[in-house]
Amino acid sequence: MNGGRTFNLLQQWRIPPGQSLSGRRERLGYQILKGHFFPVKVWNCCSFRCCQELQSNVGDVVENSSAFGSDIALKIGTPGKPAQNHKSLGAFQMLPIVMPSIDILASAKRKARNVPPTRGIANLAKRERNKGAKQLDALMKELAVPLRQYTENFPNKQYLHPYERSLIELTLGDGNYEEVLRRVDSLRKKIVSIGKQQASLCAQSMSKREAEERLNEGLKKIEEVFHIGSNAVEDLLHVAKTLRAMPVVDLEKPTLCLVGAPNVGKSSLVRILSTGKPEVCNYPFTTRGILMGHIVLNYERFQVTDTPGLLMRHDEDRNNLERLTLAVLSHLPTAVLYVHDLSGECGTSPDDQFTTYKEMKERFSNHLWLDVVSKCDLLQVSPASNLQDDMEKYKSFGPEGAIRVSVKSEFGLPELKERVHGMLISQMAKIRNETNSKES
Repeated sequence: MNGGRTFNLLQQWRIPPGQSLSGRRERLGYQILKGHFFPVKVWNCCSFRCCQELQSNVGDVVENSSAFGSDIALKIGTPGKPAQNHKSLGAFQMLPIVMPSIDILASAKRKARNVPPTRGIANLAKRERNKGAKQLDALMKELAVPLRQYTENFPNKQYLHPYERSLIELTLGDGNYEEVLRRVDSLRKKIVSIGKQQASLCAQSMSKREAEERLNEGLKKIEEVFHIGSNAVEDLLHVAKTLRAMPVVDLEKPTLCLVGAPNVGKSSLVRILSTGKPEVCNYPFTTRGILMGHIVLNYERFQVTDTPGLLMRHDEDRNNLERLTLAVLSHLPTAVLYVHDLSGECGTSPDDQFTTYKEMKERFSNHLWLDVVSKCDLLQVSPASNLQDDMEKYKSFGPEGAIRVSVKSEFGLPELKERVHGMLISQMAKIRNETNSKES
């Protein structure tokens, strides 16, 4: 029985493509996606997907490649064209590979030169103009197809998770992402237009010499148009590299977010608490973006983020680094480790730190919260009798219940680690309860 079934399968495999519906689909290279058929070159598609997976493994690898929350569907594609669904976070690791413009042009020219004339044309002039038109058409397509793929497969920003939208706007500048994609699509349209025009002119040649001249002229014009607009491709390459290097945040794993004024010691604590290795220097705004580390506790993996410092000012006056910190707190389910430096060495006065701290504590009151006073070895404690109000108490002891630590002397670090571990376990329970509530 098994042998007969195997033989039947082999017989079906040997059926010529033109003799069955499934064979015709295979011959045309159709890929089934959501009930629609899309013509693709099967082997090229497979190679491209493999390369894309290899290039997307930047940063920390998350289990199952994207163990992100699945409540929000991410739609990728241009309006009016098929969209692909992805998880709510991790779109940047799924961006298509963008080739440098010089490589796209070199590959297109090489393939176009190898296009032969149609067989069976005896007349020399007809054969030459046929070859010229086909080569111009091939060059146009080899340049336009990758540009079309880029514009279709880069995610539409409006369908991204709010955190990823904030990263695009604050890292690349508001509107720059869409502008780069628009320029790439504009370049594609220009190449298609000039390519069709030159192929048509070559096809109307009256002699072999005229066909050769129009072919050379057409190749130069198409190449010139691509050169003029190639900056759009290079800008898109920069966008892809920048976004793909962004840290991946897993919504199903508890995240500890270190917040505070610039230069208060957040990065030093990230190094002690997690696997993260941020730059540690004695000047403000050392942290230039969101840096990710991990804590392994009881065989569970937790996330730790180091964020740029916050200054005392209104949101409209904040720089993009500060807005990145607010984006993490606003859009991600984080537990907050707020770091205070009352020694006077960080460059932000305790009064300003207190004002910013009260604002953040009230604004993100739904987050689990732990206060830490760093550099406690440099502090001089005032007598309790002199403490008249909250500001005076803050300047001497920090917020009520804050842990005092010193990275230099290692004072308070064991207690800090224990409290952090307990808070992350509580955060995990909170995430699971919210997930169960949504499912029910």
